[in-house]
Amino acid sequence: MNTHIPVRTVLPVLFLLARFSHAATPAQDALNQWLDAFNSGDRSKIEAFWNRFNGGPQQIDRDMHLRKESGGFSLVKIVSDSGTQLDSIVADSGEMFIGAKLELKPTRPPEIRISLHGVPSQEGIVPAFASEREMISALQKKAQTLAGADQFSGTILLVHNDKTLFQGAYGEADRSTHEKVTLDSQFRIGSMNKMFTALAILQLVEKGDLSLDDRLIKYWPDYPNHELATKVSVRNLLNHTGGTGDIFTSEFEQHRMEIRTLADYVTLYGTRALEFEPGSTFRYSNYGYLLLGRLIEKVTGASYYEYVQKNIYKPAGMTSTGSLPESDRVPLRATGYLPGLSGWESNVQTLPWRGTSAGGGYSTVGDLVRFAAALKNSRLLRAESLAAATKEQYPGSHYGFGFQTEDSFFGHSGAAPGINGELRIYKNGYVVAVLSNLEPPAAMRIASYTGHRLPTHPSH
Repeated sequence: MNTHIPVRTVLPVLFLLARFSHAATPAQDALNQWLDAFNSGDRSKIEAFWNRFNGGPQQIDRDMHLRKESGGFSLVKIVSDSGTQLDSIVADSGEMFIGAKLELKPTRPPEIRISLHGVPSQEGIVPAFASEREMISALQKKAQTLAGADQFSGTILLVHNDKTLFQGAYGEADRSTHEKVTLDSQFRIGSMNKMFTALAILQLVEKGDLSLDDRLIKYWPDYPNHELATKVSVRNLLNHTGGTGDIFTSEFEQHRMEIRTLADYVTLYGTRALEFEPGSTFRYSNYGYLLLGRLIEKVTGASYYEYVQKNIYKPAGMTSTGSLPESDRVPLRATGYLPGLSGWESNVQTLPWRGTSAGGGYSTVGDLVRFAAALKNSRLLRAESLAAATKEQYPGSHYGFGFQTEDSFFGHSGAAPGINGELRIYKNGYVVAVLSNLEPPAAMRIASYTGHRLPTHPSH
């Protein structure tokens, strides 16, 4: 993954293709050429583009990966253009707005650099709802339209200052039995588990049991890779600057049903070398959060699951959240679905043994809203600790400690085959929670549609 592309901007599956008129400046012309090549999804066209602009295999591979996950971008707005440096906004079909910056160097041959970043505000892109009544009506219509087109199946909960404004359940929790989704349905939440892991670590920091700048080796002297343990700090793991890599590799596919504990992941990946010098860049790392979960176990003597149940779920009133193994019966846990040759197919063959400190548990929209309330009321963490957790920690990452961060909200998304979830806690008092048992951007599309249009002056 290119380090200039925050993970949250590439999770959705997008479907827009764009056509553009001739640009007025060299930078606009280069951007339009890139968008045409990128949106084609044709490797030969992407290679041809980068060959014209002195790019290499890294840019080509990045674009192919991003195009596969995204489906394409449409140009929304040119923010600024000096002729050689251009800032623009592109969008996906779920109204995920992404900043695209292009720098053109007038060398021979010319060189360009394209980086993608989060858009801090949607002001000036789409109009806000005039009132909460208008917002609720529009959200209901949007959800019904998407559900009717089989593009959304799941639950939605929208609150403002702890007052419920809208809640809805759509689609089927199990397509084989036609069991309907209800507000009590439990959906897998993917990486949203990272919020709970980060809070657990910060609770231990508040107690003095850990320090953010301690190296891993202080608590884990026999970690298999001594260099990693001596260089990587707790802070690095929390903000994804540790260089510790991912867990979804070919080794994971080979041993998916054998990896049953956090320690099993360390057995599989513990000797792996660092990807880069810790602290030098941001790269989303699921393995880093596996290490945090294991660190919680080493410091507390309890299992990760016992700790978060006692210290996060229980005090927040989250009675329907957990990470029980897939072999355990969880009556209200919805089945996830991904597109297959014969239509929607169960995602069971993609699931890990159980959820981990990096992701994969399950929850309800009600529990997520209760979690948001517990955060705001300082029942889980001191206000100053939460402020640090929800503040961008590495420039351009839009990530704090276990939370994705924007100017107007913080929260986390979860995305995997047949799994999509969104929790957004807005600074103006709104909370949007959406869970789905379909592919991304099923939940993200709903959350973005609502969040981009929140009323400036709430009223009915």
